[in-house]
Amino acid sequence: MKKIVAVLALATAFGAHAAEKLSVAATAVPHAEILEFVKPTLAEQGVELDIKVFTDYVQPNLQVAEGRLDSNFFQHKPYLDEFNKGRGTDLVSVANVHVEPFGIYSSKLESLDNIPSRATVAIPNDATNGGRALLLLAKAGLITLKDDTNILSTPRDIADNPHKLRIRELEAATLPRVLDQVDLALINTNYALEAGLNPTTDALAIEGEDSPYANILVTRSDNKGAEAVGKLVNALQSDEVKAFIEEKYKGAVVPAF
Repeated sequence: MKKIVAVLALATAFGAHAAEKLSVAATAVPHAEILEFVKPTLAEQGVELDIKVFTDYVQPNLQVAEGRLDSNFFQHKPYLDEFNKGRGTDLVSVANVHVEPFGIYSSKLESLDNIPSRATVAIPNDATNGGRALLLLAKAGLITLKDDTNILSTPRDIADNPHKLRIRELEAATLPRVLDQVDLALINTNYALEAGLNPTTDALAIEGEDSPYANILVTRSDNKGAEAVGKLVNALQSDEVKAFIEEKYKGAVVPAF
């Protein structure tokens, strides 16, 4: 009987070790989909991946900073830097995973060649994605910025607006829903994909593959050396994930490792 108890105890201890849980906040597309893809691999390595899907860009960072979740996967480094600065948090990037080329969309216009005067343009209202949107508008030749390298540009930094575009700053997640209410909307690819838009065919203009806005895996500074986090990093930067991204998203999402 003692031997049986001892064996059961060892099995329980091994099972507890094998079921080490790692909670990760993510937006649904493509982040949670990529995490779901690596989930079986991590399970084989003794890590149970607990994926929490969010629809906003604030709670995933707050919940990791507060220790309610272990890590998150939804943002790029400029956004993280601005969040840490504004919120006093100490979150760190541990891996580049992919780039989601930012696009200009319209349900009213077929191209950017004949933009009507005083067209309404919706852009994200957070500092980094708003600046990113303005940089893309400038690259498309619709506006001129005082500094076309400033990723934190705001509408006040527009130097020339020949079409008299009316810029509306809205929460990023709402932009697909207002697409038919504006002339142009600049939409993050994860939200575009969720709304059934194909960035490679539906966007009137899109960032190139050289975009500096790689989406990253983020955790707390005191957690970046955790074994489970390291296993997740290795899984996300694997050849299998690269092939998955290229096959599933066909250029709408681009590997960044």
